Amino acid sequence: MASRTSCLTFLLIVAAAVVPLAVHGNSEGDSLYALRRSLSDPNGVLQSWNPNLVNPCTWFHITCDSNGHVTRLDLGNSNLSGHLVPELGNLEHLQYLELYKNNIEGTIPAELGNLKSLISLDLYNNNLSGVIPPSLGNLKSLIFLRLNDNRLSGRIPKELTDISTLKVVDFSSNDLCGPIPTSGSFQHVPMGNFEKNPRLEGPELMGLASYDINCK
Repeated sequence: MASRTSCLTFLLIVAAAVVPLAVHGNSEGDSLYALRRSLSDPNGVLQSWNPNLVNPCTWFHITCDSNGHVTRLDLGNSNLSGHLVPELGNLEHLQYLELYKNNIEGTIPAELGNLKSLISLDLYNNNLSGVIPPSLGNLKSLIFLRLNDNRLSGRIPKELTDISTLKVVDFSSNDLCGPIPTSGSFQHVPMGNFEKNPRLEGPELMGLASYDINCK
């Protein structure tokens, strides 16, 4: 009886040690699986995304660091459609979010502003609409921000000019309006990276743009 009790105690100790690891690993997997559920995937590129695994590091198109945290999501040019999900903001170690050249619709979740480790945000060549979230100004490690060739509207958030690391910005071919920021990290962004936004206002776009007091 004593032996059986000791064995049971040992198993409980092991379980207590393992469960937190499983929950920790699954938190990122749950967030990514929420994205999978929101997307249509006719080519089966997300087939390996199995929610029953302890963590998503074995899934295709996912890269993890040595600690098992998700650092890259590479799904560019994958013929995906559907919507982005706010759960993506839970991937606190994510450095690269690559979803370019798909057919993703809807808005950019404000929760992406929680991705403090993000270096590259590439959502270009989709069908995204709505405004650019000012919360993206919280991405203080961001170097690449490419949102061109979508259907985004509203103003370019001034908060983005405070990202000192930002080197590559492209907002061309959208429906943005209001003034083009020219301070901070936007000082050296070529005007061509704002073109094909008929309602944008800027020195080199004045001939094409019209002042829109109702820009939202």
